[in-house]
Amino acid sequence: MASEQTETASERTPLSRERVLRAAVEIADDGGISSLTIRSLATALGVKPMSVYHHVANKDEILDGIVDIVFGEIDLPSPDGEWRAEIRGRAESARSVLRRHTWAIGLLEGRTTPGPATLRHHEANLATFRGGGFSVAMTGHAYALVDSYVYGFALQEATLPFDRETAPAVVATFLEHMADGYPRMVEFATERAMKPGYDFGDEFGFGLDLILDGLESRLRAAG
Repeated sequence: MASEQTETASERTPLSRERVLRAAVEIADDGGISSLTIRSLATALGVKPMSVYHHVANKDEILDGIVDIVFGEIDLPSPDGEWRAEIRGRAESARSVLRRHTWAIGLLEGRTTPGPATLRHHEANLATFRGGGFSVAMTGHAYALVDSYVYGFALQEATLPFDRETAPAVVATFLEHMADGYPRMVEFATERAMKPGYDFGDEFGFGLDLILDGLESRLRAAG
């Protein structure tokens, strides 16, 4: 009886643009962006496809909406804070969000009709660099550099065929197929990748610090 009451209450929940977009995010999370269609969305919501069109005009509007949701999940840097700490926190948050929504990696910078969360995100990042003393030109360089690193690392991390637990076994299998003549690859595999606790994701902080060190050095040199 309780189950039936819950289902009935769910069915009576009014369909809204927010509900449609949240369902779209769940579909993309589960099956990738290719699994997101008007039909799959309607099925997930328990409605007919035409009902979806009452809240979103087309697939492009859905993509704009779910990209904005992802941007809204990334922590915003504060222009009033210390720029390096704020940008580092934002980069770490972006990487964490993209690990949950790997389908979004190639979409975040590809939409031409940004939503409010997207605009707030870009404004906060630009304001943080400018508040930290970066010129307009250097702000452009810094923002592009940090984002290229974050998105690139997220993409590489999402496509690796192993994680912390499976890395030793996968690398060991890789070594079995390796011919002689690759001593440094064997060295790296046995002394690094196959060690207990190895996690490629740990490299993120090292690379991010190098980038921030370089930006800080350029900022000081510019006076």
